[in-house]
Amino acid sequence: MNIKSLLLGSAAALIAVSGARAADAVTIAEPEPAEYVKICDVYGAGYFYIPGTETCLRIGGYVRYDAGVGDVGSFDGRTATDHEDGDAQDSWKKNARFNLKTWTGQETELGTLKTYTETKFNFPNGGATSVSLSFAWIQLGGLRVGKDETPYDQFIGYAGNVIQDTIIPYGMKDTNVVSYYFDAGSGFSGVISLEEGSDTTGSTAIHGTIDSYVPNVVGGLKYKGDWGAITGVVAYDSSYEEVAGKVRLDVNVTKELSLFIMGGYGTDDNLSDASWAIPAGGRGFYKPWGGNWAVWGGGTYKFTDKAAFNLQVSADDAKNAVVAANVAYTIVPGFTITTEVDYVHDGKFSDADDFNFAKADKKNSWGGIVRFQRSF
Repeated sequence: MNIKSLLLGSAAALIAVSGARAADAVTIAEPEPAEYVKICDVYGAGYFYIPGTETCLRIGGYVRYDAGVGDVGSFDGRTATDHEDGDAQDSWKKNARFNLKTWTGQETELGTLKTYTETKFNFPNGGATSVSLSFAWIQLGGLRVGKDETPYDQFIGYAGNVIQDTIIPYGMKDTNVVSYYFDAGSGFSGVISLEEGSDTTGSTAIHGTIDSYVPNVVGGLKYKGDWGAITGVVAYDSSYEEVAGKVRLDVNVTKELSLFIMGGYGTDDNLSDASWAIPAGGRGFYKPWGGNWAVWGGGTYKFTDKAAFNLQVSADDAKNAVVAANVAYTIVPGFTITTEVDYVHDGKFSDADDFNFAKADKKNSWGGIVRFQRSF
């Protein structure tokens, strides 16, 4: 056998062995591609697509810590009992809160499908933690159903950027709704809402909800331009067959200064429910202020991008008057400290006329609050 024959034989043997091994080779599967969270910028900042769906989700909220003093409103100081001698004495009123919000959005053949939820976890004055559901609604196009704040309050706007804006209350807010919002174009928009009402103070003796199949009805119209807005809302309380309404004007005076004034009027012929903890009665879900009329006014002045001054002045037909003022300062983006001072003149203090006043045995009261809030 010559060298050439030996080389050819060796090569043939190697090919045969390689073929046999190739037949027994293990195939390794390719790794699945990673599915990363995708940003959804259709509905604004902070949204992302829920993996595997066309639904966009946003998660937010805040952590807040309040410390109140004085005897004006529900956020101010409290009376405590001395642990040694049992005497009553003034003390801080504290509350820590974690607020969790979620938003979703998805485009459908019937319009945008949206949801919104907001849940509050409170720990007040060393007491037991409480949980409350503030919002839980579904909206398709202009139709909204679920737990919401009545458009009687949120559509027209709240009474300024002060913390204690409801010492003279302008509404009760919480309710289940079936609402329809519409945009008429050229700056005009509106809403109509069928509502249940709510027993907002938590007392079973208070009748804030409807008492039959007939709902409360709210309607509102707004015109908005670069200069500001004018808004009106009207509400029918089916339980008491009473009517109330509010009109508001917002004006953007300059880039730094914005002002508002809002007036309310309501009938009270049948509002005699003394279970509101008000001996004279005369208040309802849509007219919670004293007497027939009330007015709120004020504004915001931005000193810088970080600091703003907020003011609210209000009065009602029951001779109550309130001034609330604060300075809100953003230490770093997302973290704001607000310091507020409040003054109340109680026109009928001997009758405990305003159930929102913490100590109704004073004709003139002062109080205040410091708020630390981290929003995300």
